[in-house]
Amino acid sequence: MVKKDKKVKVAEKKARVAQKQDKKATQKEKRNKVKGKDDGSDAEDADLDAILAEYVKQQEQFLKVTEVVSEPPKPRASATFIASPANSTELFLFGGEYYNGSLASFYNDLFVYKTNSDEWRKVTSPNTPLPRSGHAMCRGGNAGGVYLFGGEFSSPKQGTFYHYNDFWRLEPQTREWTKMEHKGGGPPARSGHRMTYFKNYIVLFGGFQDTSQQTKYLQDLWLYDTQKFTWHSPALPAASPKPDARSSFSFLPHESGAVLYGGYSRVKGSSTTSKTSKGNKQSSRVVMKPVVHQDTWFLRITTPAADAPANSLPTVRWERRKRAVNAPNPARAGATMTYHRGRGIMFGGVHDVEESEEGIDSEFFNQLFAYNIDRNRYFQLGLRRQRMATKKPAGADRAKRGRGKADEEELLRNLALLESKGTVANPSFDADAMQVDETTASIEEPERPEKPTLWEMPHPRFNSQLTVQDDILYIFGGTFEKGDREYTFDEMYSIDLGKLDGVKEIFRRELEDWQGSEDEDSDEEDGDEDMDDSDASDVETVETPSTPVSTAGANYEHAPQAETMSGVGEDTEQAEQQGSALEDTLPHPRAFEPLKDFYARTSNQWQDVVLEAMKYAHGEDARSVKEIKKSAFEKAEKKWWDCREEIQALEDEQEAAGIGEVVSMADRGGGAGAGRTRR
Repeated sequence: MVKKDKKVKVAEKKARVAQKQDKKATQKEKRNKVKGKDDGSDAEDADLDAILAEYVKQQEQFLKVTEVVSEPPKPRASATFIASPANSTELFLFGGEYYNGSLASFYNDLFVYKTNSDEWRKVTSPNTPLPRSGHAMCRGGNAGGVYLFGGEFSSPKQGTFYHYNDFWRLEPQTREWTKMEHKGGGPPARSGHRMTYFKNYIVLFGGFQDTSQQTKYLQDLWLYDTQKFTWHSPALPAASPKPDARSSFSFLPHESGAVLYGGYSRVKGSSTTSKTSKGNKQSSRVVMKPVVHQDTWFLRITTPAADAPANSLPTVRWERRKRAVNAPNPARAGATMTYHRGRGIMFGGVHDVEESEEGIDSEFFNQLFAYNIDRNRYFQLGLRRQRMATKKPAGADRAKRGRGKADEEELLRNLALLESKGTVANPSFDADAMQVDETTASIEEPERPEKPTLWEMPHPRFNSQLTVQDDILYIFGGTFEKGDREYTFDEMYSIDLGKLDGVKEIFRRELEDWQGSEDEDSDEEDGDEDMDDSDASDVETVETPSTPVSTAGANYEHAPQAETMSGVGEDTEQAEQQGSALEDTLPHPRAFEPLKDFYARTSNQWQDVVLEAMKYAHGEDARSVKEIKKSAFEKAEKKWWDCREEIQALEDEQEAAGIGEVVSMADRGGGAGAGRTRR
């Protein structure tokens, strides 16, 4: 009787699956008919060459580079957002795509956001790269400028795709584009890849190629020499490990190379489909299963020695890092990361969760993390309201000012010297001229207008564009999905990474209406019932996604039970335990201590650190006083940011306990202070 019941259940299940597949086929045919009516042409017959040629013809109408004040950019995904390397007041946004449920639009406009005046400017040029999304941009390192490679373009119905393999340089100050005609071969066409910089090299890795029939993920590594204008794919040591093929990962610069984290890909796997007519065997087929990568890799680059031959190439080696401490959990795709002072700043992401047999639900995130690269550790960042200023006895305040007056005056003089062209020993230095320059600069540079401050993170999303300029994080756009609908946010926010004192709303506009078929959602919900894991995987592999490929994390698609891959054996590996940034013998910032005060208090110690290092390097007289003080300030600044997350946690604990400013007993001086120290 039990066996009979099982056979009945199996037959019913097979019938439900067959019914679902029939409904899917009918639904797909219905969508194709609707698309044909809307477009008036077959998407598969779209001539991409003709479309791109029309863009070139339109660009030829521009005779020179022009820049005009503009409204904020239209909503878009898979654009590039980068801080200007030439100054601290400009951000560049280029390209991207927008999908409204029916048609995909691609852009090649360059926008400049002036952070000091809250002004958008649109740049037009006769030599702008063609419209694209999923491309990569990065700073040029020692060479300066901004570099761009690759990307993709598709027909409006996304029936055909085109991948670029062109390479461009943007001059941040003049806004001029130059197509780099490199010598020899270069990387093949792709999108979803990432680039970063190391000294005079541009480093490129990964991405994918999509032919509408299949998607091929890449794991090749390329270096571009900005001095010799050549690409080369470095040879890796024999039998050495390397990252799996992937796209949509994070790629951060490092003083010894680069750091890679995460990403997304699809790998081959088997799936059980149905039983044979005899009922005693199962058949399986190969399907492409989604994988969310969680591994971290360090790319160590060694440049040729000074006496090496002129044609010598740098050597590279991939090193897989242990699992980071406090890594975001659960694993998420589409979590974007940008570089800031030895850290990666991560925001957002999405994780697919299977709640029941009835369907798949996705969990979206709006958490903000700082990844300390050297310590391989994540810190979650939260917003912090400004502390209420506590009243201090007037006498104590005057005494403190008196004790630090000399040090503060010396600090201000030193900082002024660092910003000027003169040195301490240079009698030609003119303090009056410097004062005039500062006054002029203050007149020319308008004050930054106040923006509404929010005390919660922006709406959960994935694939937002991030960049940092002058210690301010900027978040542009991003994507959110509900059912089969896809929403591209039309907004931008900023967060001060030093203070974390709220989220500033730079602009925000209402979302545009979704143009997809309304009956698509209801059919999908009805069809998802009574489907097990294997059935879901089968359907996912045969149906063409209705969302643009690169909009969801460079070919990221929601799929049931997306696997997570962290490299071989990482699931059983303990997280790497790194020491605290407060455990070494270097000076540390105190709770609630700004960078300026930290350097004023520890300036002499940092100068001693620099002088000690010089004994073992270039000799004691190898640097001027100005260079020593500049190096001391840079080391202090690096230490202040290295400790920032741990100090913020300490500040939160002290505020919860009602403790205000912490003052060292040694700074107070006097017998009473010494007695307390001994006790």
